[in-house]
Amino acid sequence: MRDAMRIEYDSHGADTVCIARRHFLAASVTTLSALLFVGCSTSGPPVSATKYFTSSEMRFVRAAVSRLIPADDLGPGALEAGVPEFIDSQLAGSFGRASSSYMQGPWHLGTEQQGYQLSLTPSELYRTAIPLVDAYCKQQHGAVFADLPAAKMDEVLHTLEKGDVPMAGLPKDTFFHALLANTKEGFFADPIYGGNRNFIGWKLIGFPGPRYNYLGEIGKFGQPYEQPFVSLGGRTPKEEA
Repeated sequence: MRDAMRIEYDSHGADTVCIARRHFLAASVTTLSALLFVGCSTSGPPVSATKYFTSSEMRFVRAAVSRLIPADDLGPGALEAGVPEFIDSQLAGSFGRASSSYMQGPWHLGTEQQGYQLSLTPSELYRTAIPLVDAYCKQQHGAVFADLPAAKMDEVLHTLEKGDVPMAGLPKDTFFHALLANTKEGFFADPIYGGNRNFIGWKLIGFPGPRYNYLGEIGKFGQPYEQPFVSLGGRTPKEEA
């Protein structure tokens, strides 16, 4: 599965396609039913007050997700879908505290199939890893991640994915894969959780949402589905408090 999810960066630079987005989304959609949680620029909707992130952490996350799922000719990207706000909200809640995870140790490094094995909660992982990535960027490129040109951001993300960024004792690719997974979740999860704003992710893949029944559409093969998009919270879902 990791190979299927692997980011493919364009060697021609940031002014062309930043990510093989069609391949990325085709791989991601297979996990859509599990994501009820439990642009090639960093512009996007205004940043509201954060629930967990500091301002510098939010700048990093906004910059990173804008490269992982950029706005392009297929539609809006992670920023427009509210992915940074989704991640911030999740880290401020039970997911970020690992409330439903066993966190008593022992802390042996497990296999990839065993999933998350760190002593850090997800929120602690972000707080620990972001300054390490920024320190690497300042050493290698003279600026923190969010202040780098788009092409350099892609280069850093690719280096982070390969495990070549020093992470001070953390498994070197763990943060990248956590960030990538949370970005996908924010793009495709039901909008009641604060991401997938205006059904951006679902519109891209043609998923109309969890409507209570489709009896009127059964048998209408090859015809467009014209009902409005709907979430668990209705047609205009509100972010979970």
